[in-house]
Amino acid sequence: MALNLTHQTGAAAIAATPAPGARASVFAAASPAAAAAAGSVVAPAQAASLRVQAQMVEPAQPQAPDMFQAMAPDQQQQGEAAHPDAGGEEARKVGVPVFVMMPLDTVRKDGSALNRRKAVQASLAALKSAGAAGIMVDVWWGIAESEGPGQYNFAGYIELMEMAKKAGLKVQAVMSFHQCGGNVGDSVNIPLPKWVTEEMDKDQDLAYTDRCGRRNYEYISLGADTLPALKGRSPVQCYADFMRAFRDHMAPYMGNTICEIQVGMGPAGELRYPSYPESNGTWSFPGIGEFQCYDRYMRASLKAAAEAVGRPEWGNAGPEDSGSYNQWPEDTGFFRREGGWNTDYGQFFMSWYSQMLVEHGERILSACSSVFTGTPGVKVSVKVAGIHWHYGTRSHAPELTAGYYNTRNHDGYLPIARMIGRHGAVLNFTCVEMRNHEQPQDAQCMPEALVSQVANAAKEAGVGLAGENALPRYDETAHDQVLATAAEKAEEDRMVAFTYLRMGPDLFQPDNWRRFAAFVKRMTETGVRDVSREQVEREAQGVAHATQGVVQEAAVALCN
Repeated sequence: MALNLTHQTGAAAIAATPAPGARASVFAAASPAAAAAAGSVVAPAQAASLRVQAQMVEPAQPQAPDMFQAMAPDQQQQGEAAHPDAGGEEARKVGVPVFVMMPLDTVRKDGSALNRRKAVQASLAALKSAGAAGIMVDVWWGIAESEGPGQYNFAGYIELMEMAKKAGLKVQAVMSFHQCGGNVGDSVNIPLPKWVTEEMDKDQDLAYTDRCGRRNYEYISLGADTLPALKGRSPVQCYADFMRAFRDHMAPYMGNTICEIQVGMGPAGELRYPSYPESNGTWSFPGIGEFQCYDRYMRASLKAAAEAVGRPEWGNAGPEDSGSYNQWPEDTGFFRREGGWNTDYGQFFMSWYSQMLVEHGERILSACSSVFTGTPGVKVSVKVAGIHWHYGTRSHAPELTAGYYNTRNHDGYLPIARMIGRHGAVLNFTCVEMRNHEQPQDAQCMPEALVSQVANAAKEAGVGLAGENALPRYDETAHDQVLATAAEKAEEDRMVAFTYLRMGPDLFQPDNWRRFAAFVKRMTETGVRDVSREQVEREAQGVAHATQGVVQEAAVALCN
């Protein structure tokens, strides 16, 4: 039952007449036929009983059509670029450009300068020599606005942009409005700004909350998106102000060095709920996670949504039988094969829970578009999590708790892709390097099927698809999988970019570096020239030999 839910954050739902140009958010299909047209699974009797209400949703701002310049090394030197259209398509003369994620602690916690400046300089030179298009870096809210509301310090990031510019590399800048620490791969701790966490301490319902009352400070609850809870500003206003300050401070680099803004929308920068937090041993793979809808703002919205469909008893709380973080689907009444997820109540709850997430994304992308529209050469992207465990079950429980209403009967990614497409943004997806047989089969992990589903959703929505590897991998097996998924396809089905996880001492080990250089060549030259793998390996060996000195320097400096 794919419902667009009318709600008002933290208050009862109010029906409204949309202003001219505003998009109506419809609470429910007016008829079974309409629901079926939207891909819904709705019982006819239930669909007939649902009332239709409208909610004001700001119209999407037009998005700048220019994107990161995906260029081969010789094109970069000549300053030639090919820009894709609003859907992320592009008349490329290259295959898939490869970016490399910088270390999480690239900038000092006080924001004043780079950590390990010598290592960064050597690393950028090495990446350029290997043919990488550029780098990705987290611009931490907890660093750049740590001193107080509206007090921005981007000095360390400006230093990085200047170094990238001199190296001839592009930059994907991530607006990281989440905490670093407590997720897979987090090696450092960077909390939200202190003035933000102080407000969360005063009103703990600003934090995502599970059924047992555990508060999660990774990211502010989307239930509070529009509330003036942060020194008179709402979270969305704070995000918009931060992005505007970044744009203004980085004006000399926007569109020439900075080619992409990836806007964070949740934990780990992903559009999702913090349903599987690793901190303090709360969750471990492959647990199903828990719903995060128990702060008072989320509960008020749920209550209003239930009353709107004439079932107020559905608005008291989330499913009572959905289990705990580390259980498996069949351990629970809600997620088991014929469980509550597939009842009228389950469809109502999942439609509300997932729609809240989509509308959160809509609000932030509208704010982002208002900041970056009119900035040529800069593309916006949104990261979606690759939750591949228990994908082979009917309920897809871990995806449901994360906010993706994706089951055997319901496509959870197409609504997200369409929302992203309304703003001309790119959908960035993880776990591109994974193969099904490498994962625990008893947990019915199916990363390849998941990536394929998301790729199909992006294609149908007309949005560009970019990829990342979920875990650090330096082996040829992972590289081959990325190539098969991202590059070795018809041109219209290739990913628009791939970001490699992550720069560090391991990447610059001799064998890993040689394999990486070969990987970059194969990715960027797919569809450009027809050469044997042996020739690519010989060329990569030449790159490794030529960059031996700078790579050794980078590896040593990164260890210090």
